[in-house]
Amino acid sequence: MKKLLLVCAVSAAISLTGCANSNNTQRGAAIGAVAGALLGKATGDHDKKRYAWGAVVGAIAGGAIGNYMDKQEEALREELADTGVDIVREGDTLRLIMPGDITFATDSSAISPNFNPVLNDVALVINKFEKTVLMIEGHTDDTGAEDYNQALSERRANAVKNLLVSYNVNSQRITTVGMGEFQPKVPNTSAANRQLNRRVELSIQPITN
Repeated sequence: MKKLLLVCAVSAAISLTGCANSNNTQRGAAIGAVAGALLGKATGDHDKKRYAWGAVVGAIAGGAIGNYMDKQEEALREELADTGVDIVREGDTLRLIMPGDITFATDSSAISPNFNPVLNDVALVINKFEKTVLMIEGHTDDTGAEDYNQALSERRANAVKNLLVSYNVNSQRITTVGMGEFQPKVPNTSAANRQLNRRVELSIQPITN
C-alpha cells in the first residue's frame, strides 16, 4: 500500500507539469516534487530503523558524537584510499560516493566483482562503529525512460545493501532508496556529467539522543 501511494504521488507530480519537456522551470519543479516524495518516504523508513537499532545498541552522548564520527571517517579513509570512492563529511554525517563506472557494468545492477573487496572494507569499518545507521541511495542519469531508470536505481541500491548484509552488516541498520534520474549531482548536459550522475551514495549517520 505504501508503495502504491508513493507511485500515485510521483505520477501526480509528473502529470501536473504537462509540458515539462518544453519548460525547464516546470521540469525542475517536477523533478523536485518526485525527489521529495522519494526521499520523504525513505526518510520515514530510515527514522524507524534508527529508533529500532538505537534501542539495541544505544545512542552516542552529545559531546562524543563528533569524536566518534571522526574516528569512523579516519578508518574509512584508510580502508578506501585509492579505491575511487569519494568520502564527504557533512557535519556528523559521512557520505560515501561510489561512481557507477567502478561499481556496476553499464545498464546492470550486478556489482562488479572487483568492487566486492571495497564493500567488504566498508563493512569492516561499519561493523566496528555500530552506533550508526546507513541510507543507500541509487542514482542514474537521464538517458532512457524515467520508470526504467527508477527501477534500475532501486536495484542497484538493494544490491549494495545485500552485499553489505552478506558481510555481516545488520540489515536493521540499512535503508535503501532509488532516486532514479531525479537528483543529479550535475546537469545531464554531457557524457562526462552523465557519468558523474550514475552513482550509489551511502550515508552514515550517528544514533543520537
